[in-house]
Amino acid sequence: MQIYKVGGAVRDRLLGKPVTDIDWVVVGASSEEMLAKGYRPVGADFPVFLHPESGEEYALARTERKSGRGYGGFTFHASPEITLEEDLIRRDLTINAMAEDDQGQLTDPYHGQRDLEARILRHVSPAFAEDPLRVLRVARFAARYAGLGFTVAPETLELMRQLSESGELEALTAERSWKEISRALMENQPQVFIQVLRDCDALKVLMPEVDALFGVPQPEAHHPEIDSGLHTLSVLEQAGAHKQPLTVRWACLLHDLGKGLTPESEWPRHIAHEHKGLKLIKAVNERFKAPRDCQELALLVGEYHTHCHRALELKASTLLELLQSFDVYRRPQRFEEFIAACEMDARGRKGLEQRSYPQADYLRGAATAARGVAVQPLLEQGFKGPELGEAIKRERLKALKAYKETAST
Repeated sequence: MQIYKVGGAVRDRLLGKPVTDIDWVVVGASSEEMLAKGYRPVGADFPVFLHPESGEEYALARTERKSGRGYGGFTFHASPEITLEEDLIRRDLTINAMAEDDQGQLTDPYHGQRDLEARILRHVSPAFAEDPLRVLRVARFAARYAGLGFTVAPETLELMRQLSESGELEALTAERSWKEISRALMENQPQVFIQVLRDCDALKVLMPEVDALFGVPQPEAHHPEIDSGLHTLSVLEQAGAHKQPLTVRWACLLHDLGKGLTPESEWPRHIAHEHKGLKLIKAVNERFKAPRDCQELALLVGEYHTHCHRALELKASTLLELLQSFDVYRRPQRFEEFIAACEMDARGRKGLEQRSYPQADYLRGAATAARGVAVQPLLEQGFKGPELGEAIKRERLKALKAYKETAST
């Protein structure tokens, strides 16, 4: 019985990056031996055990064979006769197919260390093409390590393209897809994830609404990058650079979907794209069963991002409607995330990445003014029910008019 540290822990140590999670593989042992040593079994799909003291996961060396569609369509076989090399060959990338014993001795049968040094993401074996989830995983690793100069090997990108065209991606569950998408969007360079998906034709399968933005022009005066798809990538890049939360990054990805519906005859203008895009945002939200906070913010940013850009020009009544739509009185954080997404949108334009965005503080001030209206005096005046609501609205409108006058001087 031999125990090895495998996968990401080995990869990240060699890269000089912090090691957070450690995966262990056990060679030459049976399930009965693991149980006898006090390990606790986990799940029924394949033999994984929890260490009796540390609680870390230890998996028996295993092989796998394709037996159906999708991520779960595999039959696993574990036995004491399976070698470390046989276990490692079923992994996705060479940089994830290295092992290390308790003496720090490296086992690297598929040249992962060489690919680490060459900054290449390369598949281990042709079996890579049996698992559609690997398309998303490789794109996620590309986003994670783009800052270190990593790129996807051409032959691996070709296998990813074959997977995209095979219909296998459609077999992925919403939950598995969202797990990879959400993790990828939280990497330092989330735009690389979307670009790699597009490079291997997976984006038009998974998110045709986003893929449709590429090649659609916008007015150069506002968008020096012109292309709507490139703008979306730039907005995501800004969201990553500014360490925005997942809700904001998801909204950034989907905010301009309506532009993909504009007839060519109307290019480069996109009249009412905010409203037109809502049905597309809703469709993507539902396809991946995104968490409610991500869904809500994406829809609100899609509908109101141009309001934010024009905030200084808005009438007090329009400002009030905007604040009401976000329920800034009970959910101030959501309004902050809206402002953040809009600022990323404003910065995600060629040559304008460092532009100031005074609309952000202006809207924060407007929200503060509206929230400053006291309800108690109105109650004391005898207002109640619907009349109280109207009275509060009138006072908030008055406060916003005063705020606008003060802010413009």
